[in-house]
Amino acid sequence: MHNLLAFLTKYYHWLLFLSLEVVSGVLLFSYNSYQGSTWISSSNAVVGKVYEWESGLEQYFSLTARNEQLSERNTFLELEVGRLRQQMVDQGADSTELERQEMAYINQFEWMPAKVVSNQVNSLDNLMTIDKGKADGVEADMGVVSGTGLVGVVYQASEHYSVVLPLLNRRSRISCKIRGRGYFGYVTWNGENPMRALVEDIPRHARFEKGDWLETSGFSAIFPSGISVGKIVDVEDSPDGMSYRLHILLSTDFSTLRNVCVITDKSMIERMHLEKAALDSLEQYNSSNR
Repeated sequence: MHNLLAFLTKYYHWLLFLSLEVVSGVLLFSYNSYQGSTWISSSNAVVGKVYEWESGLEQYFSLTARNEQLSERNTFLELEVGRLRQQMVDQGADSTELERQEMAYINQFEWMPAKVVSNQVNSLDNLMTIDKGKADGVEADMGVVSGTGLVGVVYQASEHYSVVLPLLNRRSRISCKIRGRGYFGYVTWNGENPMRALVEDIPRHARFEKGDWLETSGFSAIFPSGISVGKIVDVEDSPDGMSYRLHILLSTDFSTLRNVCVITDKSMIERMHLEKAALDSLEQYNSSNR
């Protein structure tokens, strides 16, 4: 107590000065609109810069784990392509023709890298924002993927940003199939676990096992076939008992997602325009015959 009193006695003038400075600052910014708005703008800029640094640090320290995941994924894909190529060669197919077909298939896609600037994982209607928009060629209904698998579909696009409807949204419903077995269903989300999803409408006669992988079916005009969705971890009957409901562990970890790619498939764009024109023509025909 004696030391505290001695400290206050020795430095009381500095403490009084600092107290008066704080009081005057509060009065200045509270009762003067110009100074108040300047303070708010400055503080927002500082907070924004801090968030930017924080995001950069998080991304930097997660690079090692991400590189390991991508390396494992690329190795798996290389082995899968090699295995399929060898199977076709063993069946008498021309290896040169196979390589030409592979390149033609790959060249029909355009992959646009983008960064996730905003992401939600804890609500029923999660949304994601990426830093690419109409000025970059992004349009609604384009597919979005990551290095590990399926992400979602572009919902809306402005000039420089786009909002993505991810798998973790109850309105999301994307066609998928069991890899290597050919049975189809739809992947949905029930809002419970951001690492898990459900696959509905798997037929009762389907044969599969826990551990089998789900991938995009290629039936929609958004995603090509073969993009990883997740791995089967549990099976139950559907509510009506007419099909199976699969519980899957998603291949994409949305809680750490930072980098994605927007898929542009030239042939799919042509198909979408053709289907839209056919629907418009059908509506006009129905209207004229009423």
